[in-house]
Amino acid sequence: MHPVATWKQLNQVLIFSIGYLTVAAGFIVAGKNYEFLLYLAVMSVIVLAVIGVYKRAGLSRSLLWGFSFWGVLHMVGGLTPIPDHWHTSDTTGVLYNWRIIPGYLKYDQLVHGFGVGLVTWLCWEALLVRVRGQDGNPIRPTLGMLSICATAGMGFGAINEVIEFFAVLILPKTNVGDYENTGRDLFANLVGAIVTALIIRGVWKAR
Repeated sequence: MHPVATWKQLNQVLIFSIGYLTVAAGFIVAGKNYEFLLYLAVMSVIVLAVIGVYKRAGLSRSLLWGFSFWGVLHMVGGLTPIPDHWHTSDTTGVLYNWRIIPGYLKYDQLVHGFGVGLVTWLCWEALLVRVRGQDGNPIRPTLGMLSICATAGMGFGAINEVIEFFAVLILPKTNVGDYENTGRDLFANLVGAIVTALIIRGVWKAR
């Protein structure tokens, strides 16, 4: 079983998260970045969802801080300007569009994979607390259990793509990208889910 974070530890994460989201909101409003205002609302919903899961199933301190750090990556990615030669001419000059490996890897895809990995981890911790095996002992990270967690994580990533689709429909200009970008995001989600599942399995075996 993983050590469940205390309420004090949860509050520490919340104070930090609310702090940087408030600062980000100021930059978003000042820059009239209406697309990112939508993402800020989504981040707020995610914070509430994580708190809800914590109350019902309990989550580790490491996972809570992981989600908070992911939020930092998300906010920084949309608000930090980058040099012109770091991105292509058809994209805006923010960190999200940084071509880390041109033609293969973008900052945005790393954030996607990391976020889906966190949801995969969250699903595992929730199942570990709420589900027992037939012998009454905690479940093991079998291929079947980890596949469920990874699939749930990828489902969260797919919801994000739906949100981006709505952003394209309702906003005159967005930084979402084209069909190929969506495909790369989904592949990054798959990699993030699989890597996290393998880490969970490896940590369990090492005990």
